Order: sequence, then structure tokens, then C-alpha cells
Amino acid sequence: MSEYISVLVVIPARYASTRLPGKPLEMIGSKAMIHRVYEQATKCDAVNKVVIATDDQRIMDYCELHTLDCVMTKEEHPSGTDRVAEVAANFPDYQVVINIQGDEPFINPDQISDLIEMFVDPASDIVTQCIEITDGDQLHDFNVVKVVRDQLDKVLYFSRQAIPAHRDIPYRDWINKSSYFQHIGIYGFRRDTLLQLIELPISELEKSESLEQLRWMDYGYDILAKQIDYETIGIDTYEDLMKARKLVELNGEI
Repeated sequence: MSEYISVLVVIPARYASTRLPGKPLEMIGSKAMIHRVYEQATKCDAVNKVVIATDDQRIMDYCELHTLDCVMTKEEHPSGTDRVAEVAANFPDYQVVINIQGDEPFINPDQISDLIEMFVDPASDIVTQCIEITDGDQLHDFNVVKVVRDQLDKVLYFSRQAIPAHRDIPYRDWINKSSYFQHIGIYGFRRDTLLQLIELPISELEKSESLEQLRWMDYGYDILAKQIDYETIGIDTYEDLMKARKLVELNGEI
């Protein structure tokens, strides 16, 4: 894939986190969380360059100590996408930019490859992924973002609410009546598109759901979302961190 398209992976890493302060530098085995994300991304053969984007000197110091490519970005960015775009603006030689969350220490390199493969279609400007929801509690959890797509994988809408709804069926039975999908927070952008997105004013849909991707759709940008089956392990809480540490302890340095 890389012989046809040049790919830059940017991993935004903020030290401040409401639920888990200092999250990027939390140790999982012998390596910090951000270190593990970086290494998993570099294992993807379709990726040409991986860069960590931070606004904190402590993260920069760790990266310099362990020879991880890292750039310092502005503190005031309202989202990770804006932070990624600042980095992309300084790397004009890459056609595609992948935004990987800094709290996915076990992300599968093949998952990244699958996302990049979506750019074979020249009409793909923004791409992402989703996974089927099989748990009723997840379906009605507002922290789990749902996505509805058409039959060609074009996104119709993102919501914190369970969609589609069933008017005459109790909430608890919805999971058995429709297929539901959770949005996975990995994005791919054509570089020029990414730089356009950060210039868009905040939209009413975005404010309603606190989902920046709704802003892009509100202004007419199409998003493609492919279903994946890879197991994803994001670290949002201290309990998640303990599970990740246990996983490494039981399985070794994976």
C-alpha cells in the first residue's frame, strides 16, 4: 500500500485527562502507554512515518529518552483532530494522515492497514471503523458512540443514543431486533481534507451530541466506516489500566 500512497500516523497525547490524569505516561509492563501505541503503529507496513503529538514537556522528555518521534503542539487545541492537523501541516509530503488514539496500547497493526486500504477508493476522504454491539448495556450507554451506515458503508449519522430506535419495543429488547455498531475512534484523512476540517465553525449537531464528526457531516463531508472484528482495548479509567497491566503480566511483553 505504501508504494501507492504515503501515510503519516499521528498519535495525539495530552497529559491532562479528566478520568485518568497523566494517562500517556502510565506504565504498562516496562513501557509507558504512549510507547506501546507508537510501537504498534510502527509495526504496520503500510505506514511510512509515526509521530506523537503532545502539549506537555513530560511526554516530550519520555519520547526523547526512548527515541520516539514526537513534536510539541499548541496547548489550546479543542480536539485531538486539531492537534493532528497542526502536525500534518508541517509534513506536506504525506498524502494520508491517520489519527490513532493514544490510549490504545494493543491496537492491531492489521487494523491500521485495513483503514489505510480504504483509500484505494479515490472518493474516500475521511474513513473510520466500527464494531458490532452485542451487549445491551453498551447499546444504551451514552459514552458508547453509535454509527449508522448505508449499504455502501457511508455514514448516515453518529449518535450517543441507540439508533435505529424501535417505537413499539422496550429498550431492553432493541439489541435483539436490529444490528447496532459502535464507532471506533480511529480516523484516516486525506491531508488536504483534514486541513479543511479544522477551519469549519462548530455546528449545532456537534454541540448537541459533543461529537466533532457531526460537524464534518453537517458541512457536507462524507465519512466511510468499515466494520471490523479486531478486539479493541481502550484505556479510559484506572480499572482499564489495571486490566491492561494484568494482561501484560499474564502474557508477557506483547
